[in-house]
This record gives sequence, structure tokens and C-alpha cells, in this order.
Amino acid sequence: MPLRLKDKRIMFSYISRRVAMMPLVMLGVTFLLFFLTQRLSPEMRASLYIHDPRQMSSLQEVIKEHGLNDPMMVQYGRWLGRIAHGDFGYSETANMPVTDAIKAYLPATIQLAVVSIILVVFFGVWFGIMSAMYKDKFLDNFLRLVSLGGFSLPIFVLGLLLLMIFYGKLGWFPPGAYSFSSDVIIHGPSFTNYTGLLLIDSLLNLKFYVFFDVLRHLILPAFTLCIGSFALMVRVMRSSMLEELGKDYVKSAYARGLSDFAVVYKHAGRNALIPIVTLASIQFIRLLGGTVIVEAVFDYPGIGRWGVQCAQQLDIAGVMGFSLMVAALFVVGNLVADLLYGVLDPRIRLK
Repeated sequence: MPLRLKDKRIMFSYISRRVAMMPLVMLGVTFLLFFLTQRLSPEMRASLYIHDPRQMSSLQEVIKEHGLNDPMMVQYGRWLGRIAHGDFGYSETANMPVTDAIKAYLPATIQLAVVSIILVVFFGVWFGIMSAMYKDKFLDNFLRLVSLGGFSLPIFVLGLLLLMIFYGKLGWFPPGAYSFSSDVIIHGPSFTNYTGLLLIDSLLNLKFYVFFDVLRHLILPAFTLCIGSFALMVRVMRSSMLEELGKDYVKSAYARGLSDFAVVYKHAGRNALIPIVTLASIQFIRLLGGTVIVEAVFDYPGIGRWGVQCAQQLDIAGVMGFSLMVAALFVVGNLVADLLYGVLDPRIRLK
């Protein structure tokens, strides 16, 4: 009992330290972003405080009203107060407040990231186990070569190649999020937007044509997005599986006459999945933040493409909102990964 109480205290201390770091990290991110905007002219920074496009004609009044010529720390304090109240400014690119733009574009990116991480985990774990079981044989060498190639290939090059072959030549998987016929259904009176995730909403509305059409448009960007993460997942799973297969309990299981399936999948495989759980959480957040290039290549209407458009059009409020959102995702993702690792491996709690 005392040991259990001590373990709870250690776990509470571990969680407290990680949670306490979150506000500090985000505060540092906000300061860095605001510091970078100070390199811009007051006229450009004034767009952070504009909610109505008609105000663009009176920029000098906006500059004076918000004290954009005041000392930087004074401006930073005012801006941080607006952020704390959920006011991120107005995005000229999306023609709506930044918070509304994030709500509009984020579901499509979440959908893409979820499909990608499912592919990454399923095939990464499977091929990683196969690679470990056939160590130094043809299958192992082939999978390691493919993983290395996928990890080394720039994501935008792969995306352009896939788009050229499977859309330009074969016409199988078009860019975008859905076709024109699905657009008519989605924005029609008989389609209810429950979650913002079209794969789920199409099933809830029993619009199976829309479901398969959205899925067809997701294949190429999801495959492109998951290649780098898949390669890393295979390598980590192979290394973890080889470590488990070399332990005494595995040798004892074989000595008791257990089959390869029972030893590999029911015993060694479960223990080998510990680093995969935390890696998957980190990779999912990375996929959410790393869709910028993929969404731009495939013209996918997610938050990554919106971020690119904001940068191209010097939409300062949009860039700031996008950057803060991605930073928050990474901070939360790293926290979740730390907590999962602490739960799965008690030794980590002492660090």
C-alpha cells in the first residue's frame, strides 16, 4: 500500500511538472511571434486589429487607436490580452475572423490527419513486425530500403509525382476535397453538417456517393502525408520488436511450445507497442501541423493551405493565428506523449 501511494505521488508530480510547463512554452511562442511582427511596418501590423475590411481605408486611425508606435512590451501586453479573450484579429484571406477561419478549415485537416495516422500505424506496425521476424533476409532488407527511401524523399516531390501519374495520366484520384457533384449535395438542403468531417457526415446523412467521393480525393494526399511517418514507424517497430524477441520470456514461450503467432503477436508484440503508442501521438500532431505542403500540392481545402495563402497575401492576423494554433497542437501533443509514456513505462516518471 505505501508503495502504491508513493507511486501515485510520483505520477502526480510528473504530470504537474509537464502541465506547468505548457503556459510557459506558449507564452514564449507568443512573444517570439509578436517580436517577429515588430520587424513589419505599423501599417502592416494594423491588420491584426482590423475586423472589418472597410477599416483598411483608415489605417492611420487604427495605428493611433491601438498605439502601434508604443514600446514593444506595451503593445505585446495589449495583444496578449486580446488573445486571452479569443480575439485573433480578422483574416483578409478568409474574409472572416481568424477564429472562424480556424473552425472552418481545421476539420478538413483533422480528417486528412486521421486517415493518414491510421495508415501509418496499421502498416507501420505490421511491416515493422515482419521486418523483425525476417531479420537480415530479403523481406527485411526490402522493407528497410523502402523505409529509407520514403524517409529521404521530399514530400512535395512525392506529391507532385503521384499527382502527375494518378491524376494527370490515369485520372483516378483528382485533387481537392470532393467533386462538383458532391459539392451540390453537401451544400444542398438535404445535407446536415454534424461534425465538419465529411467522411462521418456523409455516412450520417446516408450519402454514400459523397463518402466514396471524399475518400477517393483523400487517397493521394493521405498517402503522401504518411510516407515519412510510416518509414519512421517501421524502423521504430522493427527495433522495438527485435529487442523484445531477444528477451528471456520469449525464449521461454518458445520452449513451452507456443506458436510463432502467439509469441509474436500476443506476447512480444504487445510489449513492443509501448514506444509506438507515444510515437503515434507525436506523429499525429506532426501530421496536423505538417499538412501545409501536401494541402498546397493537392489543393486540399484544409488549414495548411489557408496558412500558405495567408503568408502569400501578407495576411498577418491569419499567419499569427495559424502559427499559434500549430504551436498549441505541438505543445499539447508532446504533453500527451509524455503522459502516455509515463503511464506505460513507470521508470519515466522519475525523470
